[in-house]
Amino acid sequence: MAGKPLPSAATAACSIQRSLLAVAALTLICFSLLSLRSLHSSPQFPSPEVAVAEVSSDLSSRMLPPSSIYHSPDVFLKNYAEMERKFKVFIYPDGDPNTYFQTPRKLTGKYSSEGYFFQNIRESRFRTEDADQADLFFVPISCHKMRGKGISYENMTIIVQNYVESLISKYPYWNRTMGADHFFVTCHDVGVRAFEGLQMVVKNSIRVVCSPSYDVGYIPHKDIALPQVLQPFALPSGGNDIENRTILGFWAGHRNSKIRVILARVWENDTELAISNNRISRATGELVYQKQFYRMKFCICPGGSQVNSARIADSIHYGCIPVIMSNYYDLPFNDILDWQKFSVILKESDVYQLKSILKSIPHEKFVDLHEHLVEVQKHFEWHSPPIPYDAFHMVMYELWLRHHVIKY
Repeated sequence: MAGKPLPSAATAACSIQRSLLAVAALTLICFSLLSLRSLHSSPQFPSPEVAVAEVSSDLSSRMLPPSSIYHSPDVFLKNYAEMERKFKVFIYPDGDPNTYFQTPRKLTGKYSSEGYFFQNIRESRFRTEDADQADLFFVPISCHKMRGKGISYENMTIIVQNYVESLISKYPYWNRTMGADHFFVTCHDVGVRAFEGLQMVVKNSIRVVCSPSYDVGYIPHKDIALPQVLQPFALPSGGNDIENRTILGFWAGHRNSKIRVILARVWENDTELAISNNRISRATGELVYQKQFYRMKFCICPGGSQVNSARIADSIHYGCIPVIMSNYYDLPFNDILDWQKFSVILKESDVYQLKSILKSIPHEKFVDLHEHLVEVQKHFEWHSPPIPYDAFHMVMYELWLRHHVIKY
């Protein structure tokens, strides 16, 4: 009887193989569909390592200050974090705290930066009682406090010299680097001069001073410009108030320097610049001087008897673009902050063209400067206890940068 041939064994095997492949493909499609559904309906739980990394990244992004006002924001953030973890400072314990050692005189007035630093460093986590762990050594002698006790400049110089020489003879740390890993802090103008009797201090040690003037032996990139901040501020900080700033420029103060004399003589009668050759009298009203800052676009900051001025920090606080007018001024935190982003820096000879220079700044540029100025305000404020990125931490960061070049 005739009929169809039976399939061979090879043919049957191929048929089975095709069937298995079809089943496998169908299974894969089903699993894929289920996975896609789960992505939309179920929360995902990363591993602990991934979760920690994401949290750390989030914290870093929230801690990172706005980048536009810094020379190298990524480097700043990384080094700042390392400073907070590792930096250690030893404070010499010698000296009677009831005189002018260890403790500040006060935390108010135009020299309050010195007082705040003394208090902040004494109570901070940067302090170590183990000198062998220290990166730097703080010599806690307050010239501001000496001045407050009526000590003359001549006697102040002798006291500083005797104190430093006593530390050198008692402790071994100074001689390891000839004082290069030691630092002093003084904001009083006379305090800067008080160290002139010790040339080894002027040449070797880090001087953190409010008078970063080259005619008193200030050495940029070794010494540190301490911001002169008149605290407490009489009024709140200025910001987001550009529409209220209708006057081009402002200055009022004593004519105690050549540049101030010229500024007052050339511009005091100008109708677009509010220039006064005397300080605003309190008799005209309460806080009249401070209230002026809120109405100004630019605040002129010429050097006084010294190159420094609390007017710069006032301008920053009240939201008025500081116009730095000095030939020799190592600006505070200049290693970190890009001052061109939130101030106008001029030479003293530019005083004759001051009005035309300020009027030539486009409104868009002024808005940009003002926004950056608001961002930088936190760096020019002192707190007790200190808070991240405030003036104390910025000074500590400057010290941290310098300690890397000291080897022994």
